[in-house]
Amino acid sequence: MTENEISYKIIGAALEIHKNIGPGLLESAYENALAFDLREMGFDVKQQVPMPFIYKDIQLEVGYRIDLTVNNKVLIEIKSVENMAPVHFAQTLTYLKLSGMKLGLLINFNTNVLKEGIHRIVNNL
Repeated sequence: MTENEISYKIIGAALEIHKNIGPGLLESAYENALAFDLREMGFDVKQQVPMPFIYKDIQLEVGYRIDLTVNNKVLIEIKSVENMAPVHFAQTLTYLKLSGMKLGLLINFNTNVLKEGIHRIVNNL
């Protein structure tokens, strides 16, 4: 399955979650619900994946974590914020570059219409 095919399924699952529970919960609630639904769909989902930070050939433990990875191809960064900031997009792109993945979804569940909160971010896709 390609990154685009996987992302289509992820977006469908996210839309269903938002339709059923709406905005206003913590990021962790949406993360766990999305991980559950994607696993039920047969995807390999990893949560809170440690992101190593390499500086001058030394790996530093600084606590960066990717919210979700799906089939080791698509990265998902989940937010539940009033307004998206440029740093959210930069963070997702940086995670893509550091992980070597090509497609990331930045999803803000704190919107009235979820499709306005879904952003595709690519890294050499």
